[in-house]
Amino acid sequence: MKTPPPGTDERIAKMTFSSVYPHYVAKVEKKGRTKKELHEVIKWLTGYNDKKLKSLIKDEVTFEAFFKGAKLNPNAHLITGVICGYRIEEIQNPLSQKARYLDKLVDELAKGRKMEKILRVG
Repeated sequence: MKTPPPGTDERIAKMTFSSVYPHYVAKVEKKGRTKKELHEVIKWLTGYNDKKLKSLIKDEVTFEAFFKGAKLNPNAHLITGVICGYRIEEIQNPLSQKARYLDKLVDELAKGRKMEKILRVG
């Protein structure tokens, strides 16, 4: 198993969601998906509705705070595979794993995967 360089978990914890969010939007829109679909994916994972998401972005919360307040979907553990060279199900740090869950969902959306597959329905 590939282990992240020292300090990676701390860097993820301190990174603000608002600094990464525009990249998520750009990535999915470049591939013909919508911001609405992105929000649907984020809501599925975290429980955050559009109003709460907007507030978290405005308040420039860290990923640590972002996931601390989230109600993680009980099926989040079904998000598996490799993202950024790491096998998601083998990531030891819970916060880093949640951040990679989100990265993986955004990636699947951008790659044109069907929404019901992304949201692990059925």
